[in-house]
Amino acid sequence: MTAKQTSKLLSSLFSRIDIEERLTVLHIGPALPETVEYFSNFRCKLFFVDLFSELPQSSDEEGAPSLEEQFAGLLDFPEGTKFDLCLFWDIFNFLDSIAIAAFLGELRPYVTSSTLAHGFAAYKRSTPQTGHLYGIADQGTVNIRPRGQLMSTYTPHAQNELKSRLDYFGISRSVLLPDSRLELLFSISQPGKLA
Repeated sequence: MTAKQTSKLLSSLFSRIDIEERLTVLHIGPALPETVEYFSNFRCKLFFVDLFSELPQSSDEEGAPSLEEQFAGLLDFPEGTKFDLCLFWDIFNFLDSIAIAAFLGELRPYVTSSTLAHGFAAYKRSTPQTGHLYGIADQGTVNIRPRGQLMSTYTPHAQNELKSRLDYFGISRSVLLPDSRLELLFSISQPGKLA
């Protein structure tokens, strides 16, 4: 069953993007039809990476791939790919601080100083897991579907904790939602770290 959630920040995000230019978009999560349909109105290239189905895990087993190696395999984009927009949704709620660093480290070659991003996070560590899949219905509405089952890797970070773990991204705007989640806009706050 699909529910609709009003977004206070998506329209602001899209107002910062030149829709006359070709967009390159990273969507973390499964490809939902409404997101594909929404972006069909743009000249764009969409990359869907469903990290939730293959969430990288640390392992002490000898010979097991590192988090960096796992993320590198999942974030293996064509040479020269540079994302204008990243839709992180709630991925940071399912990555501990080490995994966030590995994820952003492997994403680094594919972002520029003008890359923008959108996502959701917990307001505080005690915020319960919602188990949602997200899709864009329009510039002011996000479609939400149940994920089907709660994930065991749920490790929410309070806003200040998350902010300190974002490396070269910064939180440019945040809105507190009624269910103790935050809707967030991200931009590159430390472009020098991208080199």
